[in-house]
Order: sequence, then C-alpha cells, then structure tokens
Amino acid sequence: MEGGGPPIHPFISPLTYLLGTWRGEGEGGFPTINSFKYGEEIKFWHTGKPVISYTQKTWKLESGEPMHAESGYWRPKPDGSIEVVIAQSTGLVEVQKGSYNADNKIVKLKSDMVGNASKVKEITRVFELINGELSYVVQMATHLNSLQPHLRALLRKL
Repeated sequence: MEGGGPPIHPFISPLTYLLGTWRGEGEGGFPTINSFKYGEEIKFWHTGKPVISYTQKTWKLESGEPMHAESGYWRPKPDGSIEVVIAQSTGLVEVQKGSYNADNKIVKLKSDMVGNASKVKEITRVFELINGELSYVVQMATHLNSLQPHLRALLRKL
C-alpha cells in the first residue's frame, strides 16, 4: 500500500519488493491438457501484521473471460523459512512450505499438503525477481504424472 499505511512488520521487510500489483502473461500445459496462454494479475499487500496477503486471477487473452483465481497468505519467518496458504477457485487448497532469499529475491515453495484434490498430489512454486520482473514457475504432480512444469509467467509491477 502507498503512504499512510501501517508500518511494515519486520518479518515481511525482506519481501517488500513483492508488495504491489503485478500484471503480465503466462502459459500453461500438462501431459493431460492442451497448452494455453493467459493474462494474469497478482496483488501482494500487508496490514502491519507479520503476513502478506495475496490474490491472483487469470483470464483468456483473446476474450478476457475469467479463468483461475486464488487467494491466501504468505507468512515469512526471520530464519528465511516461509509458509504460504492458498485457496483456489477450483476448491483445491494448498499449504506450501519453503524458503526465501532476500538478496537473490527468490521464494521456493513445496506443498506440505494439497487438500480437496482428487488428482493433484504435489505442487511446487518458485517466484523470482529478474530484471525488475516477477517470474514464476509452478510444477505439479498427479496420481498419473510425476512432478513437471504446469505454469510459468512473467509479470511487471504496475
């Protein structure tokens, strides 16, 4: 949030580069689906607590028709570990655990639990700031397929 907001909690200060609204394009695929491209917007904000709020939405590039959406909370700890909880519009929920490196501006997450999912067994997410742009790769494993790339995108801060 811009000026006048609550002070940034020390636990989230290493990740303040994420705060704001990011928009861009991504592409997805998996052995069981056709590849696709999408537009995306991610928002990160804080309320002064030791947590970062997160929302994400995607849309079809051609029509603007809504696709996926999710929201959750990022809970960084001073030791460089992080816990992320995400609720997806598909009904799937994730508890992700991982680490962040403030100097390299990279966050690596691996699912500790994927709930309410009949097929998805594991999800990893890597977010990295590269030349001022937020890049991410999501990998997924299902009951039929081992862990492999599912989504990737490159977003610019608005």
